Amino acid sequence: MVRKYASALAVFVVSLMVLPLAAQAPGQSELSAIHQIKDEGFNDSKVMEIMSYLTDVYGPRLTNSPDIKEAANWTTGKMKEWQLANVHLEPWGPFGRGWSNERFSAQVISPRPFPLIAYPKAWTPGTNGPVTAAAVLAPILKEEDIAKYRGQLKGKFVLTAAFPENPERFEPQAHRYTDSELAELATQPVPVANAEDRTAQFRAQRELSLKIQKFLVDEGVAAWIEPSRSDDGTVFVQQGGGRDKEKDPPAPPRVAVASENYGRIYRMLDKKVPVTLQLDIENKFYDDDLNSFNIIGEITGTDKAKADEVVMLGAHFDSWHGGTGATDNGAGSAVMLEAIRILKTTGLKMRRTVRIGLWTGEEQGLLGSRAYVKQHFADPEVMKPSPEHAKLDAYYNVDNGTGKIRGVYLQGNEMVAPIFSAWMEPFHDLGMNTLTIRNTGGTDHLAFNAVGLPGFQFIQDPLDYDSRTHHSNMDVYERIQEPDMKQMAVIVASFVYLTANRDEMIPRKPLPKPQPARPQP
Repeated sequence: MVRKYASALAVFVVSLMVLPLAAQAPGQSELSAIHQIKDEGFNDSKVMEIMSYLTDVYGPRLTNSPDIKEAANWTTGKMKEWQLANVHLEPWGPFGRGWSNERFSAQVISPRPFPLIAYPKAWTPGTNGPVTAAAVLAPILKEEDIAKYRGQLKGKFVLTAAFPENPERFEPQAHRYTDSELAELATQPVPVANAEDRTAQFRAQRELSLKIQKFLVDEGVAAWIEPSRSDDGTVFVQQGGGRDKEKDPPAPPRVAVASENYGRIYRMLDKKVPVTLQLDIENKFYDDDLNSFNIIGEITGTDKAKADEVVMLGAHFDSWHGGTGATDNGAGSAVMLEAIRILKTTGLKMRRTVRIGLWTGEEQGLLGSRAYVKQHFADPEVMKPSPEHAKLDAYYNVDNGTGKIRGVYLQGNEMVAPIFSAWMEPFHDLGMNTLTIRNTGGTDHLAFNAVGLPGFQFIQDPLDYDSRTHHSNMDVYERIQEPDMKQMAVIVASFVYLTANRDEMIPRKPLPKPQPARPQP
């Protein structure tokens, strides 16, 4: 998922003692269906098998890379095997050129040889074979620093960042919400000033980075060596170059290095000890198809009066390339695939059509889901809903890692709180008992909310998502928690089933005003 800045959650605790008829807890027929969903999801689950294929067999799924296209073909094959209807890849775009890393090695040659834990940044060029060269320390913390090193860096491996700090850890990296923490979140804070200062700071940092990048290209450096945040050999790595070869500025080879390795090189250079590195990077660009796609499939509704109404579930299918895209967001994709498989396998009747959407381009700014919403429902810049807009009941999203579901973000939709509160009752013993009226950002439900459609992201236990796996080389199958995955698939399938069979559609907030496109930070 796109980086999330989680604000304090305000939990909206709903009394179940007096509820309107439409929000009563599930009746006997619904409980019978939930029993079937649980039986299939717990006793004949396929979620970890799906997970292993997406991560182990196909690996990281960078948008427009060969890997994501092969993973999508496998996924549509499984959906057809499950006899879903209308299975297809729906194109959108343009996204830009594809990219993949084919070979990579990095090591210190002298004064003492040792391998580096490192990864090339996406959409950057390779080295055209092994390159052995001196490492140079050239700290550039502001634009004025660039002049100090002009004409000195040709053919060198250049370190421009400050010395990374790695404070000792005294708390575990993985964490589940405690009851007291959830209770503590029960107060809705009064909104404060917006994040314009942070946005301005980010924009300034990005502008400086682009100026450093241009300088290093003009200098003809062998590669730009950059430290990863975090420690324990974990490398957080995203992109370092552009997807549009005509408009985006060129980039040198860029490598993210584990902070411990970067620190050792930095300290030796700071002591005036010469350091020689050897890098061998083979990266490929793909310009044959600049469009991308979303993965779509359906279970057709059984009620002729409501079959043209649609309940959607979805997750982003793409990932970064350092790991295998397990917690971000193979987990969400596998959960949604398992949820719709459960619904199809059990044969439960659903009055409305159920549609799964697995999105690409999320990591670059929710591009796939926004393109889908614009094509089918409304363009947020003009806010003129299409006929399909009136037929979309709700959209459910999973994209917070592998932690089990603890509740739902209501996205400010007060009207849906009694409904969801009642629906959570059968899952209290699975740990789902919390609603928060607050928004959560950074993932694909926002595309639906932006045009006035009910889009929801589930509250999940954080585990080690932000501390270790999110966008890192540790985002791998081993970090996936099987019981949590099964719990999520069962709950999602149940919420989709209950939504599809409800007499009324999920209540909506008022249609937003048109939202002019914002400039990129």
